[in-house]
Amino acid sequence: MKKISILGVPMDLGQTRRGVDMGPSAIRYAGVLNRLEKLDYDVEDIGDIAVKVDNHEEENHTVLKNLKAIAKISEEIALSIQNIIENKRFPLLFGGDHSIAIGTIAGISKYYKNLGVIWFDAHGDLNTEETSPSGNIHGMPLAASMGFGHPLLTGIGGYSPKVNPENVVIIGARDLDKGERELIKSKNIKVFTMHEIDRLGMTRVMEESIDLLKKKTDGVHLSVDLDALDPHDAPGVGTPVLGGISYRESHLAMEMLEETKLITSAEFVEVNPILDERNKTAEVAVALMGSLFGEKLL
Repeated sequence: MKKISILGVPMDLGQTRRGVDMGPSAIRYAGVLNRLEKLDYDVEDIGDIAVKVDNHEEENHTVLKNLKAIAKISEEIALSIQNIIENKRFPLLFGGDHSIAIGTIAGISKYYKNLGVIWFDAHGDLNTEETSPSGNIHGMPLAASMGFGHPLLTGIGGYSPKVNPENVVIIGARDLDKGERELIKSKNIKVFTMHEIDRLGMTRVMEESIDLLKKKTDGVHLSVDLDALDPHDAPGVGTPVLGGISYRESHLAMEMLEETKLITSAEFVEVNPILDERNKTAEVAVALMGSLFGEKLL
C-alpha cells in the first residue's frame, strides 16, 4: 500500500493578508483524508507545525518581513519532512503561504542528487531582498531554494542550493517583477506563461515539462499555489491574477503527472478561506490532489 503523510503549516508570516493560516484546516475540512483513503492510500495526518513569531527577535535593518520567524519555522518544516521521508512515506504539505516551500524543499532535497521542481503559480516567487517590491517572503521561496537571497533563507538545512535552475519548471506565470524576469533570463529557467499555455495547450506544456525533468532528475517536488488557477475557479487566494489556468487544465496537468509517477513530494499552498466562497478553493485543492494521486472517472 502506498503511504502518504500530511503535514499542515498554518503560516501567514510571508505576506500581509490575514487568513491564509487557516488554509490547512480548510483543506482538511474539504475532505482530503477520505478522498485519498478511497484511492487505497495509507494516510496519516501528523498535524500542524506551530507557527509563532517574536517581534522582539526581528531585525530592523532588513526589508524582509518576519525573516527570523520564517527561517526558524522553515528549519522545523525541513526536519519534519526528513522524518516523513525516512519512514518511506510521501510528504504532502498544506499551507499556509508559499514561504513554507523554503522549508519543504530544504527537507526534501537532501535525499536526491538532482531534485526537480514543478512550480504552478501565477508568480515566479523569484524575488530577493534587493528586488522585492514588498519585502514579503512568500514571493521568494523559489529564489531561496536555488541559492539566491538572504543567507537565513538560502541556508536552511545547512546547505545551498537545494535545486539547480535547470531543474525548475514554472507553469502558469502571468505576474513577474522586473528582478524576477532578469533572473529567469540569466539562469535560463524554464517558464510556461499563460501565453504558452494558451498557444500550445496544457497537454504539450506538460509533455515538455515532463520530458525536461525526466531526463535530468531523480525526484520531482510539485508546488501548487492555488493562485495559478483563474480566480473564477479559485477565488480564495491572497494575490489573485486574472487570466489563469482553468479548472479543467489544472486537472489534466495533475492527471498527466500521476501517469508519469515522477512526483515524489507535493505541497498545496495559499488557500485563504477568509477570501473564499464557501470553501470553494480548498475543495478545488482537494479535487486536484485526487487527480494527482490517481482518481479516475472510469
